[in-house]
Parts: sequence; structure tokens; C-alpha cells
Amino acid sequence: MTSKTVSVRLDQDTLEHLGVLATLMNRPKAWLMAHAIRRYVEDQAWQVEAIQQAVQRQEQGEAKFAEHEQVLAWLESWGTESEQEPPACS
Repeated sequence: MTSKTVSVRLDQDTLEHLGVLATLMNRPKAWLMAHAIRRYVEDQAWQVEAIQQAVQRQEQGEAKFAEHEQVLAWLESWGTESEQEPPACS
């Protein structure tokens, strides 16, 4: 795959951390940036697609949801002695 050059502005702190990481990993900074951007784009594309599919299911009346308060209570119970089962969707 051919690559193209783009310009990215980074704050000084991030640029310094990138340099340290590149040295520790024995990789060029450009490789790390390309890798990070590729991973970010793949992750965001997956999330956007999942959201679009959920919205489509909801619009077609096929989606099931759990109440926000129930999900929040379930999440807040994680790691406690009274950890709850996940809420049912309806």
C-alpha cells in the first residue's frame, strides 16, 4: 500500500513523549503516529457502524433497550459484594 505525507500539529509534551516512546520501541516517530492513527480510525469506524446499526434497528422497531437507571445501578455494583446481574432489555 502506498502512503502519503500529512502534517500533524502536536503540543510539545505529546511530541516529547512520542520521541521517548519511539526510542524505547526502536521505531521512527512517523511509524508510531501512522500506527496510532490507523488503530484510531479502525476503532472509530467500528463504533460508528455499530451505532448506525442500532439506530436502524430502533427506527424499525426491532431494538431492545435497558433503562438507563438500571444500567447505571448495575455498573456501579461491579466489584462490590452486591454485584448485580445485567438488566434485562425490553
